[in-house]
Amino acid sequence: MQIIKSIQNRIYEIRGERVMLDFDLASLYEVETRVLNQAVKRNIKRFPDDFMFQLTSAEFESIKFQIDAINENVSSQIVISDQPNLMSQIVTSSWGGTRKLPYAFTEQGVAMLSGVVNSDKAINMNIAIMRAFVDVRKILLKQSTINEQLTEIKERIGEHDVQLNELYDAMENLIDEKIAQIKWNDRERIGFKIKE
Repeated sequence: MQIIKSIQNRIYEIRGERVMLDFDLASLYEVETRVLNQAVKRNIKRFPDDFMFQLTSAEFESIKFQIDAINENVSSQIVISDQPNLMSQIVTSSWGGTRKLPYAFTEQGVAMLSGVVNSDKAINMNIAIMRAFVDVRKILLKQSTINEQLTEIKERIGEHDVQLNELYDAMENLIDEKIAQIKWNDRERIGFKIKE
């Protein structure tokens, strides 16, 4: 479950899509980002624009603070790979140390990576990543349901306010009519008075 939470922290919202960045995926697969991107380029037909896209510098700048926050949490948990000289890239430098702008992979793009990066670690990590995407989707569905319920409650309260205001106005009118009736009955009579 810890790994799924770690993966969920690396899922970003960019261009209205939930994506993972190439250096995060490379870190999880325990390969170099360069190796991951080379495997993708060799199989570029598998990655249309809705599976993978390169970030603009503005998009990358806007999520750097999220990446740095994740790096601070991860840096206390340095994980060393089985392979010599290969540590989790997200630990060794902030935002992967890439000179080029990173590639973003949508959920479908990550699923397609399982056929491109074919190590046991990558396969197991892909399963965990798919589970993380599903969990994020469930959380967002629950949140949207809660938002819809809150909107409905607000509308009901608004309707109740209108109804209560109408009720208060009617009560005031009744009270005003009652006071007017009492004043009318208690008025001093003018004209001829008959003595009994």
